[in-house]
Amino acid sequence: MRIEAYNNVNQIYKPKSVGKPGTVNKTSYQPDQLSISNFGKDLQSVRAAVANTSDIREDRVAPLRASIASGNYSVDNGDFASKLIEKYQEKYVF
Repeated sequence: MRIEAYNNVNQIYKPKSVGKPGTVNKTSYQPDQLSISNFGKDLQSVRAAVANTSDIREDRVAPLRASIASGNYSVDNGDFASKLIEKYQEKYVF
């Protein structure tokens, strides 16, 4: 452990002058400040917009739900297999 590094840090945070216990020396006291950049503000608004957006696209899901509920939904096995192979080949290029 480097003791000189600890001493340097300790000197930075050491109070400059000692007053009465329970009082704050006005000359050495600086309140904490926080400033958020414009990019950070934009990022916060985008995150809020995404959080308020639904994960389910009801305009696409509602017709499928209706066809499943009515018993009219069917999947062609050949189409399903070809799409499955296509996705597999995209992920694992040979």
